[in-house]
Amino acid sequence: VQLQASGGGLVQAGDSLRLSCAASGRSFTNYNMGWFRQAPGKEREFVATISGSGTTTDYADSVKGRFTISRDNAKNAVHLQMNSLQPEDTAVYYCALSSALRVGVSSVVQVYDYWGQGTLVTVSS
Repeated sequence: VQLQASGGGLVQAGDSLRLSCAASGRSFTNYNMGWFRQAPGKEREFVATISGSGTTTDYADSVKGRFTISRDNAKNAVHLQMNSLQPEDTAVYYCALSSALRVGVSSVVQVYDYWGQGTLVTVSS
């Protein structure tokens, strides 16, 4: 499985961005997908996750109410709509797929075994 993240950029506080992740190499229907981020000098952290069917989602407390994860299984894509961006959202954002998790969602980094290359989001104050 190859994952390609895109959509990052430089925005001002309060702006919005939509990240996309395209999967190739296999159908990713039924596989849990997640978004994680890593700021300079910090560990990678959970942002959002969505079940294979798209019916279950979960978010980090820091992004609840501002970010929305969605997926289009017909297009093998997952998206992260980010609204009301703040400087503390600045990070490299990674999409990830869990080949083992078929039911439910997970915020645990180790559950995900396929990772995209990351896309940089910079939010200026």
